Amino acid sequence: MRRFLYGLPPVDQIGADARAASLGTRSIKTTAKDHALDLAIRMVDLTTLEGQDTEGKVRALAAKARRPDPADPDCPAAAAVCVYPDLVAVARQTLDGSGVHVASVATAFPSGRAALDIKLADTRAAVEAGADEIDMVIDRGAFLSGRYLQVFEEIVAVREACGPAHLKVIFETGELQTYDNVRRVSWLAMMAGAHFIKTSTGKVQPAATPPVTLVMLEAVRDFRDLTGRAVGVKPAGGIRTAKDAVKYLVMVNEVAGPDWLTPDLFRFGASTLLNDLLMQRAKARTGRYSGPDHFTLD
Repeated sequence: MRRFLYGLPPVDQIGADARAASLGTRSIKTTAKDHALDLAIRMVDLTTLEGQDTEGKVRALAAKARRPDPADPDCPAAAAVCVYPDLVAVARQTLDGSGVHVASVATAFPSGRAALDIKLADTRAAVEAGADEIDMVIDRGAFLSGRYLQVFEEIVAVREACGPAHLKVIFETGELQTYDNVRRVSWLAMMAGAHFIKTSTGKVQPAATPPVTLVMLEAVRDFRDLTGRAVGVKPAGGIRTAKDAVKYLVMVNEVAGPDWLTPDLFRFGASTLLNDLLMQRAKARTGRYSGPDHFTLD
């Protein structure tokens, strides 16, 4: 495992930063922007992961995910609602039949510091409560200590505990120190069976950044070229504006390719992004911005 991961080509940090910055300056036509806004809405994992979360808040969030703009029946639904395991059943009840997925964080989120049997019990409880998707966190201490096989085996075990649910593996890239580590952990997670690789929990800064996402997109592209299996990417944390979301979509198209421009292979982990997407969408259709109280605050 170590030999393979250290045999991956090193990341040119300056080159990655420069390319991510360059892609962020691309302009797109108005018609393409309208499509991008709708696509970005369909890619949002609408998220609430606070200690003060209540059943009422989750029901309201789930209702918003189903109908982000109640005044516009043509507005697409979000991809998923992401909550803590104990609130999965509430989200499931509200979203049944909607096509919106229920995602749950697990495995001692956000630290990832717990015994494996506890992580697996956490995962199974979320799936049994109705989660379609599990967002697990790796043990960054183990990874940074070079215990790659331990991290690999934990992902394999959690993947098995997920059963039919899809597994997103969270790296907490803000703690991984180098782009080379981001590339290594991306390959490790994909080889262990991850359906998605995800930048961060949103609890640590920096969270998602364009260069880190670029490195992960390169990894999923190269992994599919080698294995034939496509793995999704989910940047999470710090993506708050429609302008930023469109920049990420341009990067997806240019780096991984248009096959990844679908909620099946790209998601945004966000709590506040959806409102700005809705405001920009309304502006594109009416020619004016809605008031700040037009959309619910999450």
